[in-house]
Amino acid sequence: MRVSKELKVGLFMVITIAVLYLGFNYLKGIDFFSDDNKFYVVYENVNGLNVSNPVTVNGFSVGRVSKITLDQGSTNEVIVELDINGEVVLGDSATATLNSDFLGNKSILLSTGDISQPLEPGDTIIAVVDKGITELLAESAQPVANNLESTIKKINAILDNLSGNSGKINRIMDRLEKTSVMLNATIAETKENLGKVTTTFTEVGENVNGTLSEARPVLSNMKVFTDSLKELEMKKTLEEAQLTLKKLGDAVDQFTENEGTLGKLMNDDSLYVNLNNAAKSLDELLIHLDTQPKHFFSPLGKSKKKIERDQRKAEEKAEKEAQED
Repeated sequence: MRVSKELKVGLFMVITIAVLYLGFNYLKGIDFFSDDNKFYVVYENVNGLNVSNPVTVNGFSVGRVSKITLDQGSTNEVIVELDINGEVVLGDSATATLNSDFLGNKSILLSTGDISQPLEPGDTIIAVVDKGITELLAESAQPVANNLESTIKKINAILDNLSGNSGKINRIMDRLEKTSVMLNATIAETKENLGKVTTTFTEVGENVNGTLSEARPVLSNMKVFTDSLKELEMKKTLEEAQLTLKKLGDAVDQFTENEGTLGKLMNDDSLYVNLNNAAKSLDELLIHLDTQPKHFFSPLGKSKKKIERDQRKAEEKAEKEAQED
């Protein structure tokens, strides 16, 4: 079967138009071969939202705006149809926020919400309209404008007070001017008095210098007198010191030559020996008193023989205990 040229041209045009249509829609974000689900959002105002604007979740594109229609009822609400990727699950608390960036580009920010109770394709998502830049600037500028207005009011009140108190200000300025004149006069008088005081100090200084010149010879004589007095006192002190050293030397000589009681005590050891024996006897007596108090404190006392016998028994007992050990 032979195909005519007209049929070939017709088929080519149909294929070309179909390719162009599919390519154009693909560039717009329409994918005819995807399994997208359609959801709907109802806004009171879309603020310039157009078909093919993106739908994102946390900055990731999951769909696009496929259709926008006006519900001409009592509220004139705008119904926006969304094509969402079939792999994205939306919960019954999902929200679609209409957002605008600094350049005015519109998009819908999707929040999936709690997916334990998912939405079915064709359900309506909760609509949220984000505040635009103009509204944000207006809200930020409102406190500044209020503060500026209150500041202007305060300045006006101050200016009003100044205008009402202009007479007082003029009187204060007059007083300041008079005060400056009086201050200049006081300064001039003070300068004059300072000149007089300086002259007086100069005269006093000259008188003091003259008095010191007259007193220098007297001071010189006083210095000579005190030097002589110091020499006399030093000579007398040295003579007394020599006499004392001589007496001390004589006393030391007497100590070393066994003369007098103190010399004998220092050079003869018999007194030391006697004192040592007495201390030893006293020590033995105290030991005996401590070990044998019956020898001293019995009603009639004990004879010397009994005491010696008791001592021998004590010594024998001590020797036996030593042998047994």
